[in-house]
This record gives sequence, structure tokens and C-alpha cells, in this order.
Amino acid sequence: MSLILTFLGKGGVGRTTLAIAAAKQFAAQGKRVLFATQDPGPAPGLMLGTPLEAKPQPYATNLEVVQLQAATLLDQSWEELKKLEAQYLRTPFFKEVYGQELSVLPGMDQALGLNTLRELDGSNRYDVIVFDGAGDQTTLRMLAMPEMLSWYTRRFRQVFTNSDLAKTVMPLLQPLAGAVLNINWTDDLFDQPASKQVNNMLDQGRAAVADPNRVAAYLVTTPDEAAIATAKYLWGAAQQAGLTVGGVLLNRAEPGGNLPTEFEPLPVTAIATQSINDWQPLIDALPNLEQAHQAPRPVAINVAERKVSLFLPGFDRKQVKLTQYGPELTIEAGDQRRNVILPPELQGRAVTGAKFQDGFLIVSF
Repeated sequence: MSLILTFLGKGGVGRTTLAIAAAKQFAAQGKRVLFATQDPGPAPGLMLGTPLEAKPQPYATNLEVVQLQAATLLDQSWEELKKLEAQYLRTPFFKEVYGQELSVLPGMDQALGLNTLRELDGSNRYDVIVFDGAGDQTTLRMLAMPEMLSWYTRRFRQVFTNSDLAKTVMPLLQPLAGAVLNINWTDDLFDQPASKQVNNMLDQGRAAVADPNRVAAYLVTTPDEAAIATAKYLWGAAQQAGLTVGGVLLNRAEPGGNLPTEFEPLPVTAIATQSINDWQPLIDALPNLEQAHQAPRPVAINVAERKVSLFLPGFDRKQVKLTQYGPELTIEAGDQRRNVILPPELQGRAVTGAKFQDGFLIVSF
């Protein structure tokens, strides 16, 4: 398994430059590294001094580079889908459609990118994958996709199973499914082999994002007020995605300038303006990027005290909406919602209070 590291921040603050420097730093430490950019344009290749391709290519000792091109990923995923279809259907029909015909729909590139990161992570070829994404809410929603899809599956399974439609239709579907599918059909639509495979994949994705030793982010900003405000906003939004932020890189810092205090308790590293013609000073200026596990975790549950603590820096009480439904707690903040499954000991208990303290929303039951 790899450490997947990404960088968040306002456009133009130097996220891609620092991502490349981070990849070079890890490679110099002897780690097997992949720099993967989702930028379809020529800029990353120009910075690296080499054209990027849709498949990982050797770049330097211990370092490979790849450009995640959505059209190519769509072709590959479509072929995998057809293999899956052939496994479960007696008469596959997707074989009549070719990946080269398909256009990339909005949002599809993020799903394809996440699936590719999953495959690269599972290949055991890399110790570190430095992911150069959009660095904003798009990246956060991409990484939160396993959590969100798990909720949709769980919630709509419950709603559908209890509906009159399911009770009426499911007995009719069983003999029909037996004639069409290569599997034994059960009464539970969500208990089929394909459904279990998807759920297992989502569970693995959720576990990876929740573990800062597996997936982590660093904020990138400049001394510019708008850049700092954006970084602070993305810090809070990352918590909603379940992503741990390990620290802040203050790029293009003025020598002897003051470090921003808005990001406490995260460590802030000042990085002076560097020329990309000489990467070594920039590499040397980077901190240890494997320390994200020391940062505050997005969610902490204390069953003994009947409290759930949610780290929500950058937000105040008026910006957060809390809803309790059944065994789950829904938190809305930063244009993002997160559903927290309560442990059995807290399920069935009503919320008795909520307060902000040192950047944490503490919910009592």
C-alpha cells in the first residue's frame, strides 16, 4: 500500500511546483514514487522538462510520472466494465459499444481518477503517490466519493427494502434474473456478488482516506490574504471529506516575514521563492511530509463520555448545521455534508448539546 499525498490551495499558489518537489524529495530518500497529475494541459510536463503520457513512465531514479487523461482512462474502464458484464450476464450487450465512442461527462474524470489511484495503490509498485489534482473542492469530493457512495447505498437500500415496490417486484425479478444472470439470485437486490464487490471497494476507500498514513493533504498558500483565506476554508472542508491535513506550506514567503497564525495547531513551513531551474533548494525547504498522523483527526468518538468531536477549523457555529437521523449524524459545513455513523452505544440517543471549542464541534448525547 502507498501513501497518497495531495496538495490543496488557491490556484496560482504553486501547488504543482511543490508537488513535483515533494515527489523528488521522496525519491531522493529511496522511496518508489509516482507523480500523478490530473492537469490535462502542458504545464506539468514543461515543469518536469519531459512530455507526460497516459501511462507511468520512468523520469528519474525511483521516480515515475503520469498524466491522468480522462479519455484514455474511460477507454480502459469501459473494457473492465465489459469484462464484469460478461462475468455476470449470460448475454452481454455492452460489447456492442466501444470506449472510443464515449465522451467524458462532467464529474466522470474525478471518478476515473479516483479509480486509477485505487489501482495504482493496489499495484504495490509505489511507496508514495503524489497526486496533483485541482486542489479544491473538486479534489475533496473526489476523495470523499467512497464515503458518499457508501451512504447512498446504505440509505437507499433501507428505503427500497421497506417499500411496497420492493415487496411487489422482487418476487417477480428472481426467476427473470435467473434466466439472464450467471449467478444465483437472492431476494436481496443489494446482496448480490457484484453489489458486495462494490461495497468492499467502497469500504477499502473509506478506510484509506480515514488513515493519515495512507492518504493525507497539505495546504499551500502564499502571504496573499485571499490565498490564506482559501487555504483556511479548504482546511475545514477537508475535515468534512474525512481527509487529514498535515500542515501548511507558505510558498513565496518573504525573508523574515511573520508566519500566519490562522492555521494553529498545524505546523507552517515558510518557503522562499525558488527557481524551478534548480529544484534542490526547494526540495531542501520542504518539511517531513510523512507527519500528517500528528495533526488533529477529522472525527473522534468518546463512547465513555458520550461525545463526538468533529474538527472543523475555519467555520463558526452559524456556518454549521447538525442533523440526527437514526444511527447517523449529518454535519453540513463548507458546502459539504458528512454523515457519521454512531457506534452502537450512542445509537438511539438524542443529541443533548453541541458547542465549539478550539476548532472542534463537540456533540454530546
